[in-house]
Amino acid sequence: MNDQTTALDRNGVGIALRVAAMACMATLAALVKWCSAKGVPVLEVIFFRNAFAFIPVMIYIARTSSFSVLKTQRPLGHLMRATVGLTGMVCGFMAVARLPLTQSTAISFSSPLFMTALSALILKEPVGVHRWAAVGVGFLGVLIMVHPDPAHMAFTGTILAIVGAMGAAGAMITIREISRTEPGPTIVFYFTLAGMVLGLAGAPFGWVMPDTQTLLLLITAGLIGGVGQLLLTESLRNAPVAVVAPFDYSQLVWASLIGFFVWSETPQFTTLIGAVVVAGSGVYILFRETRGFRRGA
Repeated sequence: MNDQTTALDRNGVGIALRVAAMACMATLAALVKWCSAKGVPVLEVIFFRNAFAFIPVMIYIARTSSFSVLKTQRPLGHLMRATVGLTGMVCGFMAVARLPLTQSTAISFSSPLFMTALSALILKEPVGVHRWAAVGVGFLGVLIMVHPDPAHMAFTGTILAIVGAMGAAGAMITIREISRTEPGPTIVFYFTLAGMVLGLAGAPFGWVMPDTQTLLLLITAGLIGGVGQLLLTESLRNAPVAVVAPFDYSQLVWASLIGFFVWSETPQFTTLIGAVVVAGSGVYILFRETRGFRRGA
């Protein structure tokens, strides 16, 4: 087997892992929506999401490295990453509870657009006219999705979804910065720990005793969330980001199927059109950033 065939095989594995990760993320969002409808507060959901994610995360660390990897030289960096990321997670979960699953998922696709803008503003990375144009087109796609008509717009849910996408973008920026010295398992571990602590901190302000079914769904959400994170990591161990990242948009397919079969949701035409525009902009930005264009291109 030659090197080219091996690379193709690994790319195929990476793509399969990425698609599986997106199925996990869509399922996680559906479980969050279901548990929220049962009256579980968002911080309680976040506690279970992170507490039970520790199980697959710790198994992964034990199998791929050693627990010495948890030693960190960047506690403040992890704190910043957790603050930004958990802000995005809280807003994203609240948006899922208020919007159709397909729409909240589609709006989350604007995250790469915010990441491009933030990389220019915070990291001072060069972002040329082509990528700025793609960002502009992408935000037009967001407007198509949310169709900001006060008579028809779920205003609170939409704003929460957009803030959630911004938080996810900010988290990626902080990860890009601290990953220069911190390995992936370390970053995942401390973010998961911070999420569990945040969930516990919210207990005095509202905590419900879930029934057996809801408790099982909350535990499942944590396990699936942890597995999804690890599948994302493994996809990048097998294939370049430029190969696997476009398949993130398969999450919309999974979300649409779950929304239809569980809640009888039918995606609005504007949501699908806007999602296509946003996805196209995101893929173009990815292409410009990974194909070695000249500085400022």
